[in-house]
Amino acid sequence: MKAIHHLNQKLMSPHQLDQWLIRWRLQSKKVVFTNGVFDILHAGHIHSLKQAASFGNILIIGINSDASTRRLKGESRPIQTLEDRAEVLCALEMVDAVIAFEEDTPLELIKRIKPDVLVKGGDYTIETIAGAKEVLDFGGVVEIIPLIPGRSTTRLAEVVSGL
Repeated sequence: MKAIHHLNQKLMSPHQLDQWLIRWRLQSKKVVFTNGVFDILHAGHIHSLKQAASFGNILIIGINSDASTRRLKGESRPIQTLEDRAEVLCALEMVDAVIAFEEDTPLELIKRIKPDVLVKGGDYTIETIAGAKEVLDFGGVVEIIPLIPGRSTTRLAEVVSGL
């Protein structure tokens, strides 16, 4: 994965995140994790991230690398680079940390973080959420939040390409 310039303190390497997790746990903070591509941030994303943040004190976002995004979404994606997508997420007040992952799912990252709450959108079920079993096994909670109909990056990309 291409090195990301750490222009924002919220954008963390795995080691930096480990250090912050120790601090947050010592402060009895409730850690929430969610993930995604976040290619074109839209109202649906903001709604979901606000809801996710409401489940705890610390919101950590796992963001798919560019290569991971291409494998999942096709060769035309991502529209924005990882660096740009991460910078936008870091600018959000409700976000405490952003960490990129190269794999197709954030399973290894979830095992590393051991969030108190794992959050995904309503297009998932408990059976299809990567890391749900692991979070439940170590005493965490999995929350599935409803999506706002018609709000998706794929839909926006289709509208824009049709212009």
